[in-house]
Amino acid sequence: MHYFLPIRFRGLVLSFATMLLLILCTTSCKQPVKNTDKDTEEWISLFDGTDLSEWTPKFAGTELGINYKDRFVLKDSLLSVRYNQKDTFNADFGHLYYKQKFSHYKLKAKYRFVGSQQKGGPGWAVRNNGLMLHCQDPKTIGLQQDFPISLELQLLGGNGNDERTTANLCTPGTNVVMGDTLFTPHCINSVSKTYHGDEWVEVEALVLGDSLVQHIMEGQVVMEFRKPTIGGGAISGYEESAYQEGAPLKEGYISIQAETAPIDFKSIELLNLCGCMDKEAKNYKSYYVKADDASCEY
Repeated sequence: MHYFLPIRFRGLVLSFATMLLLILCTTSCKQPVKNTDKDTEEWISLFDGTDLSEWTPKFAGTELGINYKDRFVLKDSLLSVRYNQKDTFNADFGHLYYKQKFSHYKLKAKYRFVGSQQKGGPGWAVRNNGLMLHCQDPKTIGLQQDFPISLELQLLGGNGNDERTTANLCTPGTNVVMGDTLFTPHCINSVSKTYHGDEWVEVEALVLGDSLVQHIMEGQVVMEFRKPTIGGGAISGYEESAYQEGAPLKEGYISIQAETAPIDFKSIELLNLCGCMDKEAKNYKSYYVKADDASCEY
């Protein structure tokens, strides 16, 4: 004997079967999750405008971690360097180090020079600051050390009259190769224009380990060099154990200076170019240039 469901119930049975199939497929036939944001750049802010807990100060003659005379200031969402009226220069250069080191990355910062130079500051330091790249570990810096072993992306403000380029290169404790020649002098000017007054200026850097470093202004490469190594002098007070002459600089910390010129930073952002390069991973990015397999997520 055969039983037939009324036509009005046959659709319900088919719908139930379809739903069951979908449920089974989502549990037993699940496909790997695809990374749909592989080309989206994930810039990180190196300070959030509320505190400097991820940064560590070091001033010549002062122990690591002490913000000497409160010269590094966070106010109105700006990271600033300030000197009070009675503050007189005593060779006490300072640097503020970000907590993490990097090897391959893009860096961009918005800055402006403001106010007057600290009393007694050297003439060359007027409206002069820097983003120090590939810095030595701040824990290895000598008590009296004036500058870290690093590559300085030098920031200069115009004096209102003369030409004065920015995004220059200075080399405290380092040498670099420019073209095919080892460059040993301390500083060299870029081909940027001059930025007078207190206007906001954006500077960028492309850092690829020890293979290439570029300084960029308004989309134009104004300075380029490669193969940075330790050497060349132009620093004092360093620990001999940190000064390994000829050693390549492939990575390091980022710091900003306090060398007698008041300055504001509106933003300092970084795009890490080192990460998971496995296309099957959830955190793969198409713009990575150096693989970090340990960071891959599946």
